[in-house]
Parts: sequence; C-alpha cells; structure tokens
Amino acid sequence: MSQLPAEARAVVIGGGVAGCSVAYHLARLGWTDVILVERHDLTEGTTWHSAGFVGQLRSTVTQTRMIMYSAGLYPELRELTGLDPGWHGVGGLRLATTPERMEELLRQAGAAETYGLDLEVLDHRGTLDRLPLLEVGDVLGSLWLPGDGWLDPARLGHALAEGARRLGVRIFTGVEVTGIDVHGGRVTAVRLRGEDGEHVVRTETVVDAAGAAAGVVGRMAGADIPIVPIKHQYVVTPASGVPADTPTVRDPDNIVYFREEDGGILVGGYIRSPQVWDTDRPLSAPRTLFTPDMAKFRESWDSAVRRVPSLGSVGDGDDPAAFRKVVHGPEAFTPDGEFLLGETAVAGLWVAAGFCVHGLAAAGGVGKVMAEWIVEGAPEYDVFGMDVRRFGGHARSARWARARALDSYSKYYDIVYPGEERTATRPLRRSPAWVRHEALGASFGEKAGWERVNWYPPTSDEDVARPRGWAGRVWSPAIREECLATRDAAGLFDQTSFAKLEISGSVADLERLAGNTLDRPVGAEFHTPVYTPVYPVVHPVVYTQLLDERGGIEADVTVTRLAEDRFRLVTGTAFGVHDAALLRRHGLAVADVTSAYACYCLWGPRAYEILASLSDDDLTFGYLRAAEISVGHVPVLAQRVTFVGEFGWELYCPSEYGLTLWDSLMEAGLPHGMRPAGYRALDSLRLEKGYRVWGLDVTPETTPLEAGLGFAVRPERRAALPRPRTALRCLVLDDERDVCLGGEPVRLDGRPVSRVTSGGFGHRVGRSIAYAYLPVEVDPGGRVEIGVNGRRVGATITHEPLYDPDGSRIKAEPWAATGR
Repeated sequence: MSQLPAEARAVVIGGGVAGCSVAYHLARLGWTDVILVERHDLTEGTTWHSAGFVGQLRSTVTQTRMIMYSAGLYPELRELTGLDPGWHGVGGLRLATTPERMEELLRQAGAAETYGLDLEVLDHRGTLDRLPLLEVGDVLGSLWLPGDGWLDPARLGHALAEGARRLGVRIFTGVEVTGIDVHGGRVTAVRLRGEDGEHVVRTETVVDAAGAAAGVVGRMAGADIPIVPIKHQYVVTPASGVPADTPTVRDPDNIVYFREEDGGILVGGYIRSPQVWDTDRPLSAPRTLFTPDMAKFRESWDSAVRRVPSLGSVGDGDDPAAFRKVVHGPEAFTPDGEFLLGETAVAGLWVAAGFCVHGLAAAGGVGKVMAEWIVEGAPEYDVFGMDVRRFGGHARSARWARARALDSYSKYYDIVYPGEERTATRPLRRSPAWVRHEALGASFGEKAGWERVNWYPPTSDEDVARPRGWAGRVWSPAIREECLATRDAAGLFDQTSFAKLEISGSVADLERLAGNTLDRPVGAEFHTPVYTPVYPVVHPVVYTQLLDERGGIEADVTVTRLAEDRFRLVTGTAFGVHDAALLRRHGLAVADVTSAYACYCLWGPRAYEILASLSDDDLTFGYLRAAEISVGHVPVLAQRVTFVGEFGWELYCPSEYGLTLWDSLMEAGLPHGMRPAGYRALDSLRLEKGYRVWGLDVTPETTPLEAGLGFAVRPERRAALPRPRTALRCLVLDDERDVCLGGEPVRLDGRPVSRVTSGGFGHRVGRSIAYAYLPVEVDPGGRVEIGVNGRRVGATITHEPLYDPDGSRIKAEPWAATGR
C-alpha cells in the first residue's frame, strides 16, 4: 500500500461499484485529487455476489435514464481500460401471467416510448420464440427489451476502479475508516487505519458508498442514513448446455428471476418473509455469506421449475449440494426500496448507498449524478426520489427503517397501483384533527409519515361514472361530492402536513435563491374596513420558485414576510428537509416548524360568511396577504392564498389549538353547506386551475418559463433564464372516462414527443385533464394522442386554466365571494 496523503479534495469510502463509479466520474469532471478507501479488497462487500441483472425499464424516468446511461458506459470502459466489465447484452424478457400484470406491462411499454427505449410487446407465442426453454401456457404476454442483459459484478467494479486510476484517483485497500471529524456541522477529516498504522486525511468532501455498512459510516459523522441489510438468496444450477445468449427473464407474478451462467441457470427471487441481517458490524469480514436457507427459497425455486421444466432434473430445491453454488448474502435496502443519494445533514458528507438489489444496473448513472451534484451543485437528472433528504426525522429510528424496508422487499415485485396505500409503520404523524377524520370514516393516505385524508365517505347514492382502468382502482364518488361542495359552498381541508420553515436573514439573501420579488413592505393597509373596528397587521405573501444556477426549479413555495428579517416558507409535505437544506446552503438560518402549527384550508364562496361568524377581526385583506387574527378563541395566521381556485384562506394555528379550531370551523361551516374534503379532491381542483406540483409538473429539469410560471419571476431574473424549447400545456381528453395518472406517452403528428406529468378528472368542468411538455411552437387548439389503458386516445391542447380563467372567484372582494 502506498502512503496515504495528508489531505485530499474528496475521500470515497467503499470499493464496490458505487464507490468506484463515483470516484471515476469525479475524476472525469476534473476532481483528480480523490482517494478511495476500502477495508477489504475491491468489490468484496456486497458487489461481488450481486446477480448482475441490468434491466433498463424502471418505474420512473430518472431510474430508466440512469440505467440507460450505465448500459452505454459499460462497453466504453472496455475501450478505456482494456478490462472486460463482463457485459452480456443478451436482452431481457419481462413476463405477465395475469390481466393486471399485462396492464402494467402495457403501461410500462407506453412510458418506455417516451424514454426512447427499444422494446417490443410479445404474446405468449412470441415469448416462446424468444426463449424456447420456457413453459408459456399461463403467459399472457411479455416485454422484450433488447438492450437488457447482465454483468459480472466484480469485473465491472475493477473496470470502474481502473478507469478512476487512469484519471488520477488513488485507491487504497486494506484501509478501515475509524472516524469522521466534523466541526461546525461540516466534515473536516477522515480517520483511517491501515496495515502501517493510523492516518488522518483532511478533506471537506466524503462520499459514503459503504453498502450495507453505510449506516455505520454515517453515524461516525453524526448522520442518520436509513440502511437496512437484508438477506437475499439465489442459486446457480450445474452446467446443462444453456446457450450463452439466453435472455434474462423476470417473472414478477411468481416472484422469480433467472439468467444463464456458465451453461447453467442462475435463479433468484424476492421472498415474502425476508430477514434482516442483525449485526453491529456489517461487512466487517470480506465476502460475507450466510448459511443457505432452502426452505425460504422454496417458493422461488418451485416457480422457476414451473417456468423452466428442465430445472426439475436438478431436484426439489431442498439440497444445497444439488446446485453448483448457493449465494445467500446481504443486500443494502432502504425504507422505500429506492437508492439513497446526495448530501446528508452533515455538510460535505455525501451518500451513495442502498442499492436494493438493482443497483448494479444503475451504478454508472449513480456515479454520474453524484459527481455532477458534488462538483457542479446539481445533477442533470431530477433525483429527488432518491435524495437522502426525502425522509424526515423519523427515519433515524432503526425500527421504523427496518419495518419499512422489510415491507418494501417483500412487495418488491408487486404491482404498484397509483394511489395505492401501504400500511407498514402507520399511523405515525397525525394532525390534531386526526381523531375527527377517523370518526368520520375517512380514507387515509400517507406521505412523509403523515396521515392525510384522501376522501370521506360519500353521502349520496348518485351514480358517478368510474374512470376506466387503473384510474378507477383507487377511487371514490366522494371525490366529486367534495369538489362540488367546495365550488358551491365551501370545503375544509386539513393540510397540517404542509412543511413550514421559519427563515431568518436578509431579504436580499433569500431573494438570490427565489425567482420572485420578496422585498415587499410589512404592515401596509391593503384592506377596506367594512364594519369591524379590529384592523390586523397585514403581511405580504409571495408565490415563488427557488431556482438553481441553471434556472431549474428546486422548490415551489409561498413565502410570507412576517418581519423585516423573518419569513415563513410553506412547501409540500415531503419537501421540508430538502428545501431547508437548500436554504441553509445559501447561508440562511432555518428552523423547521412543521409540527408547531396545524393548518386548515377553508375555500369556497361561503368561506367569508363562515369565518366572519367566528372572528371579530377585519377579514377583508386582499389576495396574497396574511394577517394575524382570532378565530373563536384561537390565534390564527390567516393567508389569502388558494390551491383550489376558490376564495378563502389557509389558517395556521399553534398545534395545541388545532383540534379546537377544526371543531369551530366544522360547527360554523356545516350549516352553510361546507364539507370536509381530502387530498384527492384537492388534486382534481388544482388541475382545473393549472396549479403545478413540484416533482411532477415542475422539477429541477424545468425552468419557470417552460412551466408557464414566468409571472412568478422578477424581470431581471426572467431575462437571465434560458430560452424555452418546450412549454407545459393543458390537454383535454376526448373521452372523460379515460383518465391519466402520469407517465403516459404523448404523440404529436404520430410521433412520441412527451409524457404526461400529471392528470386527473376535473369535476367542476366535467373534463379529463392532463398536462405535458410540448414543443414551444405547438399552440392551443392542436391535437395529440395519449396512451391510456393500452389504447391511444385523442386530446385537444387547450388554453388554461379551464376553470375561472380570469381568477374572479379567487380575487373577489369578500362580500362579493358570497354571490350577494
């Protein structure tokens, strides 16, 4: 081992494919003063025993793009390094044996069209032609992906490592991390132990790519990284003349996958009763394996024998000796089965872990986005779904992480229907009014640990047409009732789960990150007194995006200026940790006060009458204004903003008053026709108004000009934004029972050009609505086709918003909102 340096620009911990890929890509971006340390030899943690599948089609566009990038990178490595990364481009089959799975395959095929991914939908005869050794009597169809294949994991790791070395990275094996020094909330050094003693390497950038040990490494710096090592098992049969060009096969209905290896067949699967590897020192020994557990593997083996009858000659699967090898090793899982990437709460400590069995396929893409993030400040792709900051403080609970990870693993091959709710670790976070929602029989969903009402029971027997296909699976006629009540009287929405951040600092510092103008006066009289002598102080509320250096949308928020140097930012339920980190990175002091305040939204034409009956304060302050008022006996910050396109307020009160405020609003509102309403109604109402959702309609990959949000950007910032090539357009489907859920392919003049960002049914306008980015030159009035439920359906590009286009219902004077 050569001498460890006293300092380095970055230290990568872990010599598997994740660490080697990050090091390689850092060097490609010019960070050559990088060291990689591994306590064993390279790839001897979890990489070496990976089954090596590379399946390009995933549930999100970012996952798919990362794997497509990886598949392109691996052949390049051979040319760069002279080392064979063990790439076998044999193609892959994904089978469907139930109508529901076939629907999923058709939906995935439609999504793949928008990714530019080459595939073909086969019937059972076409499936057999591709792979004659299969039994296809129960196969309804399959997807053939010629770009799929498999890799030798150790070869890939060594090829990435050699590529990194050739670009200047220094790699040290037999070196154990014993500590990470942190001062002032930032990494300053890594402590190491090698065969020649102790070392300290000064650095401000550390990448934790330690696989199943990533959580242990994170705790050395005081960071909580919810990694759960879970035992995963596969077998390899003796050689039997299986051709080397045999495609990979996934049979998710039967929780089994297989491929060729050395003339035999590798068979693996996702068991329903997984087991956590309970240890304080994961991966402390190299090439860790567990004793074979053939009883647990029985379901997957039986499924494999049914699918490939020739496997029956190997035996019933009970005897490990019947196989050429049995691999039962640890895999690093996460609470939601998705990667953990990005910067932790400790500045300078990054993580690239939690590869959840499919990480080898995306290793190249992981290295790419991590290096871009570290060097350039943001990755090319929208990776929020993989961002370690997607979890809240509850993720530090090992019990919570374990329960969620086990649930995720056991359902890894299940069909995930949009809107379907899982129950593990619930309930966890609850609004003060949760007891009232439960008593009313609410149907709950969960986000970021919060229990949120999807809808309440319907009160009418009116026959409401159910949407076709998947859109009608998780659905209730109550959604329509709640939408129309909000339009005609009022709706009361519990949005306590909103993430709320108190920001201290100069408006200039905050404005550098925001697109809109935030320097607006506090306390001005924007209202017109009607009859009450109580005039509250009025605060400005600003709708804005937080933008990165490229103009990409990092957050979509409202900011209320409470004082000259104090602001309250409200963002989406799952985005608080992400947005707080973004603000702190720009030098602002941030306190997360989400749990300190309940939030109820009262919207609709009778909202003024309802609230006025409970308050002696002047409620006539205008739109995008906020005031501190009393509602009954409860102190409230009332904000005249809306996410449904109706007159009303967001009402914030300290949490201990939350139940009282809900009861007061319900008692006052019900006689006026008000109804409590849930998030599914909210989504329908916001679609009709064209209100965007971050992570769907707007992301770091889109700018405000592309998203139709130029009105929320101050002139000098708008002028600096790149000229848009696409624009987010409203689409109205021809048949109202065809409802989009997001991800559906959009064709213009017969060619795929985009995919739906979000969609649903608008009950106030009676239309099926979708949004998609189209070429900027395509104007409203044109026609497109959308792939819905396996069919192409027509849609018209329409001016937006569809509902109340002049905004008169939102901005009406309070006494006019009642219709009097």
